[in-house]
Amino acid sequence: MSPPLPAGAPAGTPALDGGLPVLLLRTDRNPFHHGTLGAIRSLGRAGVPVHAILEGRSVPAARSRHLRRRHPWGPSPHTAPEALAEHLRLVGGRIGRRPLLIPLDDAGAIFIAEHAPALAESFTFTAPDPSAPRRVADKSLLIEQCERYGIDCPESSVPRSPAEVDAAIARLGLPLVVKWPRPWLLPPGRRGTVVARTAAGVHRLLASGTTGDPGGPEGGGAAGPPILQRHVPPDGGDWFFHGHFDRDGACLFGATGRKHLAHPRDAGHTVLGEWVLNPALERLAHKIVEMLGYVGTADLDFRFDARVGAYHLLDFNPRLGAQFRLFRDGLDLDLVRIVHLEQSGRAVPAVRPRYGRTLLVENHFLHHALTHPAGRPPILRRLREAGERAWFAADDPAPFASMTRRSLQRVLQRGLDRGLRAGSRRGRTGR
Repeated sequence: MSPPLPAGAPAGTPALDGGLPVLLLRTDRNPFHHGTLGAIRSLGRAGVPVHAILEGRSVPAARSRHLRRRHPWGPSPHTAPEALAEHLRLVGGRIGRRPLLIPLDDAGAIFIAEHAPALAESFTFTAPDPSAPRRVADKSLLIEQCERYGIDCPESSVPRSPAEVDAAIARLGLPLVVKWPRPWLLPPGRRGTVVARTAAGVHRLLASGTTGDPGGPEGGGAAGPPILQRHVPPDGGDWFFHGHFDRDGACLFGATGRKHLAHPRDAGHTVLGEWVLNPALERLAHKIVEMLGYVGTADLDFRFDARVGAYHLLDFNPRLGAQFRLFRDGLDLDLVRIVHLEQSGRAVPAVRPRYGRTLLVENHFLHHALTHPAGRPPILRRLREAGERAWFAADDPAPFASMTRRSLQRVLQRGLDRGLRAGSRRGRTGR
């Protein structure tokens, strides 16, 4: 069953199978995850019934008119994987027709791969090697494989004591990038990658542990131990590759982009990105995916080291990247539609690139513009000229309004909290 093509679809755009519904799985609570909204809109506009596991009805993505139904948040994949599998099977039964299960975060991709037998009767999904998503998403395992296969990545160290931290700082220099191997196991609000610019900052960051308890870097908790990585200067640019590889390793859809602005600035996700022709990086990404034995959807992050003329692999995410809508091609196809075509048994046409197309994430872009006035970009022009905006869409305005309201509430709450802390400090000083 094929739904009619959306109004204005380019000639030759393949129709998606409306008889294959989709369930989007995200296990990390993040109401501002714009990739979830992008997947809902992309598939919903193509006539596919879209369901999603969401935190609650008030999150912005739940307000989309393209969402068929929101399903309740499930148990943790880390502490109760069997319970989560049963929860998903119940959701799949309510949807019917063996829906396509698509993960939107690393933990979800790992869970699906490692529990494929328990999910196979209820869902359709891309089935990589059961160990592959964890091998590439776990940053310590990824570094080991880079060393084994000769893949360029920043030099790293895993110190186990304050003395080893000092030795790593002396060898790698400052600033340093601090990474936790399994960021999906960090407490809420903790970032998985942080740039530390002073030795005191490195010690302070590692001494904080990963669970909020003292104890330093010796154990690191479930998400650690922390990795110290040489900081590659951003002169050569931050780059990324998105692609989908079938079970034979063939790339059905691949594209390279450049990150012009990130949040946080030096170690964060894309806020302003551009589709850029980069054949050398695309070949490198294909080679890395093949060497690491991965199939399915991949989002790889690179930084080009101009001093040595090499792209360094920073991260390998075994799932759809949040900025995937940047790569909406000349046939109105993107990665999530490619996955749907493949899993429904339909032909996947060759990508028709739209180099120069941009994507902008409004809330983080405006935050950057307001907090960095010296380098403030032309805000209105950038917003108007963006080929894709993460939140605003004329045919689906409710998520943008919800995001704006929640963002303002967060800003006001943070301001109130700062005021209360300052008042408390003044009170203590005055005693």
